[in-house]
Amino acid sequence: MELSEDLFLHRLGGHFKGGSVLHWPGGNGGKGILLTGDIIQVVADTNWVSFMYSYPNLIPLPASKVKELANRVNDLHFDRLYNAFQKAVIKNAHEAVQRSAKRYINALEGTLLDT
Repeated sequence: MELSEDLFLHRLGGHFKGGSVLHWPGGNGGKGILLTGDIIQVVADTNWVSFMYSYPNLIPLPASKVKELANRVNDLHFDRLYNAFQKAVIKNAHEAVQRSAKRYINALEGTLLDT
């Protein structure tokens, strides 16, 4: 949904069916910003993000939904990402989302770790 000339709302679902992110392509000096609330969550290492169905109960999203979320934001232009809890990926956020989605999916499919 186009909110204005340079603000776009994208409904991704995930954490909840209506879960949306705000894309501001002109933000950050034209490098783009993605405001994700808790749909895409910045984690302790702010070079990574995560995707959960329930954060308080640590219930993960299925790999298929994470793949869908990553695909839906892949065409968006952003270098910075802010979540709802004062955390941010300050640079290379687009790459962090794609890299994190692959890691998340590999973890769920059992191919990330050999334990």
